Amino acid sequence: MNKKDFFRIIGILAFIAVFVILIFKNDQVASVIKDSGPWAPIIATFLLFVLGPTPIATDPIIVLIAVSYNPIVGVIVGTIGNTLAMFLEYYFGMQIVKVIPKKIDGNKFSRDTYKLLKKIPVSSPLFLLIGRTIPGYGSKIISLMAGSYRVNLKTYLWTSILSALFGAVITSFGAFGIVELFR
Repeated sequence: MNKKDFFRIIGILAFIAVFVILIFKNDQVASVIKDSGPWAPIIATFLLFVLGPTPIATDPIIVLIAVSYNPIVGVIVGTIGNTLAMFLEYYFGMQIVKVIPKKIDGNKFSRDTYKLLKKIPVSSPLFLLIGRTIPGYGSKIISLMAGSYRVNLKTYLWTSILSALFGAVITSFGAFGIVELFR
């Protein structure tokens, strides 16, 4: 086993360990974030990065930070953490191409999957922005597709930041407003 494979295995095992801990100990993780004081935003950003590609919802982390600190901190944490997660998903998309024997026609896939995007190429900023607004796993699928087609990183970066910022603003200020309404 070479050095690259060793670190790849260590990374996968660490990812699985964090994933398992968060599934079975999510109440304790929330209390760790609450009790970690000034480190909470950094821990929350890391958790958003790690959990972004998984089916675990990460919005509660942003809500927790927005309510514990203020909505601006929630927006910053949400934007940075989710943007990093989108790049991890992009990387996974690049790796998927190595495993799949033949390429998938991204335009056909988008037509069949998302009716709104039927004539927009995967590399289009419009595709990257609109696709991420689809509820559920829209953002994850769009990021995987972008990685598999190696969408230009500059375009991917600004569309990722913009969509992460939009989601973080809605989540942070929405949650903060609801909590303030009931205080």
